[in-house]
Amino acid sequence: MFHELSVKEFKKKMEVYDDSVLIDVRTPEEIREYALEGHLVLNIMDPSFTTKIDALDREKSYFVYCRSGNRSGQACRYMLSQGFKKLYNLSGGIIAWQEEYE
Repeated sequence: MFHELSVKEFKKKMEVYDDSVLIDVRTPEEIREYALEGHLVLNIMDPSFTTKIDALDREKSYFVYCRSGNRSGQACRYMLSQGFKKLYNLSGGIIAWQEEYE
C-alpha cells in the first residue's frame, strides 16, 4: 500500500525523511511549465520508465507527483508491485501544490 498525502503532509514528510527521493512522472513539456525543486524525472509515458524504476534503491522513501495525482498513483502502484515499500503520492498533484503555495 502507498500513502496518499495532502500537499502539506507531502511537504512535511518529505522534509523529515533523510532518504527522501522526489519523483516527477510528468512529460518534459509539463515539467517545463512548473516543477518542484530537486525532483528526479521519470516520465511514466517513456518506454524506459519501468527499467529506470527497477534501478532505484527499494529501501528509500519515494515522494511521487504528477499533474493531478493520477499518473503518480499509477507509478506508486507499479513501484509497490516491484517491492518498494515507502511510497507517498501527492494527492491532487502539482495543481494542488500550486494552489497551496503559489
